[in-house]
Amino acid sequence: MNDSLRRPDPDALLAQLAIPPVGQARGRLKVFVGAAPGVGKTFTMLETARLRQQEGRDVVIGVVETHGRSDTEAMMRGFEIIPRRSYEHRGSRLEEFDLDAALVRQPALVLMDELAHSNAPGAAHQKRWQDIDALLTAGIDVYSTVNVQHLDSLNDVVAGITGVQVRETVPDAVIDEADEVELVDVSPEVLEERLRQGKVYGSGQADRALEHFFRRGNLIALRELALRRTAERVDAQMRRWRDSAGVAVAWPATESVLVCIGPSDTATALVRAARRLAGELKAKWTALYVEQPGDATLPAERREYVQSALRLAESLGGQAMQVAGHNVADEARAIASRINATRILVGRSHRWWAGVFPGLSIPGRLTTRASTVDVIIAGLPASELAAVSTRDSSFGNSATVRASSSAREYLVASGWVTAITIAGLLIRDRVTEINMVMALLLVLVFNATRYGRGPTLLATVIAVLSFDILFVPPYGTLAVSDIRFILTFVVMFVVGVVMSSLTRRVREQAAAAREREARTSRLYALTGDLSVARASSDVARVSLRHLSDLAGGPVAWLEPHAAGEGMQIIATHPASSWPVEELAVARWSFDRQQPAGAGTATLPAARARYLPLTTNGRPLGVIGLVMGISQNLETPTERDLLGVMLDQIALAFDRTVLADQARAAHLDAEAERLRNALLSSLSHDLRTPLGSVEGAASTLLQTESLGADQRQELATTILDESQRMTRLVGNLLDMVRVESGSLQVQRDWHVLDEIVSGAVLRVETRLGDRMLSVQLPPTLPLVALDDVLIQQVLVNLLENALRHTPAGSAIEISAIADNREVVVTVADRGPGVPEEDSQRIFSKFERGQTSASGIGLGLSICAGIVQAHGGRIWVEPRQGGGACFRFALPMLSPPPIVEPELLVET
Repeated sequence: MNDSLRRPDPDALLAQLAIPPVGQARGRLKVFVGAAPGVGKTFTMLETARLRQQEGRDVVIGVVETHGRSDTEAMMRGFEIIPRRSYEHRGSRLEEFDLDAALVRQPALVLMDELAHSNAPGAAHQKRWQDIDALLTAGIDVYSTVNVQHLDSLNDVVAGITGVQVRETVPDAVIDEADEVELVDVSPEVLEERLRQGKVYGSGQADRALEHFFRRGNLIALRELALRRTAERVDAQMRRWRDSAGVAVAWPATESVLVCIGPSDTATALVRAARRLAGELKAKWTALYVEQPGDATLPAERREYVQSALRLAESLGGQAMQVAGHNVADEARAIASRINATRILVGRSHRWWAGVFPGLSIPGRLTTRASTVDVIIAGLPASELAAVSTRDSSFGNSATVRASSSAREYLVASGWVTAITIAGLLIRDRVTEINMVMALLLVLVFNATRYGRGPTLLATVIAVLSFDILFVPPYGTLAVSDIRFILTFVVMFVVGVVMSSLTRRVREQAAAAREREARTSRLYALTGDLSVARASSDVARVSLRHLSDLAGGPVAWLEPHAAGEGMQIIATHPASSWPVEELAVARWSFDRQQPAGAGTATLPAARARYLPLTTNGRPLGVIGLVMGISQNLETPTERDLLGVMLDQIALAFDRTVLADQARAAHLDAEAERLRNALLSSLSHDLRTPLGSVEGAASTLLQTESLGADQRQELATTILDESQRMTRLVGNLLDMVRVESGSLQVQRDWHVLDEIVSGAVLRVETRLGDRMLSVQLPPTLPLVALDDVLIQQVLVNLLENALRHTPAGSAIEISAIADNREVVVTVADRGPGVPEEDSQRIFSKFERGQTSASGIGLGLSICAGIVQAHGGRIWVEPRQGGGACFRFALPMLSPPPIVEPELLVET
């Protein structure tokens, strides 16, 4: 007995030990499942909740639909009910579960009827099961109800039985992940009686229901679906318990068939036999192929037997499974235990020794080791057993054979033995028989490491015969004078056979390891490139390149037209034309989410194979591979690798889509914020000067007795406010130029003193009693800049200082320079800028905490202009109070030297 078969799967144990972090305890979900309305799900839920309440638990009703049933309403008495929230939709008021109120209330248990219910537009979630998930995440237990026809996987089945397409569905995963599922079951007769008594619907509606959805046949079928779905969950629970307890033997609670196939022409016949057996037993079934290290060297025809059988199993409704292993019987037994198989189907062994030593064949070993499972040896028709392979055809995975060795390998291996024999013959008088045996064994070991089993066995036979004839008296004959040499011959032959087998196995294992390493490296390279892909186009480009490397030829990415039924080619690799006439095949694959085209059972005459690309049940597109290279993807290993790569590509594409949506949502929110900020600022900063202009102008027009001084004052007001609006509009236009990238920097060599003087002149009339000092060292070099733009920066900084400093305070402008940059500072004695706002104030429509005026664009315009010069801008607190706004401009090249006298004349 293999001890590894007794031990639990390490991965399963790690999954069970994945304890959630402290503080994230999740609530428990119990679902009451029924076959149809009226079986008593809600009543049973309330009855169970009553018991929990009597035990002292805090139970509240979130949603319970009584449908006018008096017994259900009576059961609700004594429970606290969370008030529902109303939503306006198309002129109607809809009441839904108030999730926020329940989260604030934090009860121990919430009753949520109708798990598959769709919430009204405007609710926190589209579906009630999503509300329930939020409650569970908050650590609140939930009881809920659902009918079997609402399960996603059974929706089409129920529609086919009843003729009614149920619109509200719930993902099967919600039921699968529930902590407890209870089936509420009554016979069709009882349910019909309840309908007639009006306990489910009103009398008129009940009659119609009995004639349509609640027909006896429909109720029987729905009841079977509910029983089967619940039984599947119970079976899954049993398997999990067996895995956690390390139980290796199968428990025949339900029938399950495992058919073992191998690379022989009997594989498809075994699969068909398994399908017939599973159909008779009403059981699930699985086709298993154990791939050994040397299977990569099998002829293509033998490998095709396996692929055809696995594809046939999938098409017949079974599960195809491929695993790697050395001991076929142990692997088959382990898989049978994992899937809880009750019967193993294998073909009869046709090796010559199977009848003499039946326990050595794979069926015999399975019969011995799988004592709790019925092993069935299929007797196949003679026509299907005509070609017996060199491997055990009962399974196809005994000892694989190496690809046939070349004639040169046979000659070289024999030549080494011949050479050593001739050399030993020349010095036969000087060496002993033991020396010669050791030399020949050394050659045999060398041959085993370099050549296949055939050349090594031939060399072994030659070595034994040569040693007997040439080195064992009497020479020249096969006769042996000393019986002890018989053991020497046997040892030499056994060593040759064993060494050839061992080295062959090592070589096969090395080849398998290289193949696994190549697959891992290919997948690692793909995931690495996908991880840095930021856009969907990058994902498509990276994906097609890797898929093309795997397939060895062109690959295409196709998606449906946004406003049509056809498909469009998004990208190809390498760049080439794609057969347009096959786009209909791609559309078929996309619509049905199934492979199509060459090498498949659907439209096999097509030149390319098309594989759908999906993520989270959402179709993304189709990957196309031309038929010529798709033949490289026929082995299970390659198909599995292709499937994993497609899954990774789909996830990466989904990630970029979500990232694009998040960016779009952020931009929309930012645009909305900026729009609101702009409207708010304009409503204040335009209305105030417009009001002043309107007031002054109306006074001038309506009052004739104004003196000259009064008229002058009103005219000055109009001019000042007009200039204020001009500056505001100018700031808006400057911001548009900065944001659009149309801001052009016209650099030239300028004296910084002249630019500062121009800025001071522009704000001089608004200084009032503030003191403005300029401290520029005479040694400042010429600076390459756009004088108009940098003067605007200084004007904006000075206006910012005027807006935030009190009357009578001082404002200082200074500058310093070194070989790398020139730094200009505008310092004031205002309230300063808090450290947390030092970056924010340079953003659009952001104003300081003490500012009550301004549109919030001046500093952002400064930042845009300075950055366009390749510089930087920042704010620092000023010692003694206030703020220092600084900007630095780079010294791009040594400035020209200007003669002092020329500078004076200028």
